[in-house]
Amino acid sequence: MNRGPFIFLGVLIVVSLSWALTLVKPISEAGNLSAIGSGADRIPSLMTGAEHQGRETYQELGCVACHTQQVRAVSGSDVERGWGERQTVALDYIDQSPVFTGDNRFGPDLTNVGARRPDVDWHLLHLYNPQITSPGSNMPPYGFLFETRQIVGEASERALDLPQAFAVAPGYEVVPTRRAEALAAYLASLNISYEIETAPSPEKLSYK
Repeated sequence: MNRGPFIFLGVLIVVSLSWALTLVKPISEAGNLSAIGSGADRIPSLMTGAEHQGRETYQELGCVACHTQQVRAVSGSDVERGWGERQTVALDYIDQSPVFTGDNRFGPDLTNVGARRPDVDWHLLHLYNPQITSPGSNMPPYGFLFETRQIVGEASERALDLPQAFAVAPGYEVVPTRRAEALAAYLASLNISYEIETAPSPEKLSYK
């Protein structure tokens, strides 16, 4: 008796069930996620228009090539580095398309950079020249997002407050473009320090 067809059918069933359990079920569950609460208490919070524009600039500039937006609690190192107090979960990303989890970490994880650095002016200085805010940083400057111009009349209120070592020529000022301001607003908004009961954390995983 040729048992080949029965063996093939058995293998096919096992593979199909494994595929369904490992892929279809999680995708189905994630697809049904919805925000918690509403208004100012909504989790995750909604972005403003400027923050949305900044997110588009983030994508255009390829920031995801060097930065992740994914806190990993299982290894413990991300929490120890101060990049977050808990692991990111699918709920954190429900409003995002595309999702910028990223793969490479030439720079720090940005999931909670808004919690660590809530000041938009800090981000503007960092984008203009990372050496101002983070000496030794390997991040390139994004000077093309700023305009160096001669001061005519009064200086602009939007001009960067540059330290002396990075000051431009007397009579000139550095003013962020709208793209720079939007990107800084987006970065300052990145903050998932709200609590999600089901999210893994080192305490829950008994890593501490």
